[in-house]
Amino acid sequence: MARSLVIKVTAGADGPERCNQAFTVAAAGIASGVPVSLWLTGEAAWYALPGRAKEFELPHATPLEDLLAVVLSGGTVTLCTQCAARRDIGPDDVIPGVRIAGAPTFVEEITAEDAQALVY
Repeated sequence: MARSLVIKVTAGADGPERCNQAFTVAAAGIASGVPVSLWLTGEAAWYALPGRAKEFELPHATPLEDLLAVVLSGGTVTLCTQCAARRDIGPDDVIPGVRIAGAPTFVEEITAEDAQALVY
């Protein structure tokens, strides 16, 4: 089995280049056949909501909504439990396919054999 990639993105519109880089790497991993888990934390939590990724703008970058669709099509997208709670986001609010989970699940994923964790 291929090495898995766990990507935590903490930036949103407040750090557009970091945010876009995380989504780009996650989508590239999916396109390459790598198992990918993308964690939306901090300001990136907003991109778990319908329509929010469409609002993201960064010149010369693939649209965030397209990158998110790629990751959802072949990987796992998780919204941090605490980040969701701080923003009053519940399970019924998120895009279909996005799960809400916390630190124990993140730790389990990043400590799995052959896992590579990246934080943006």
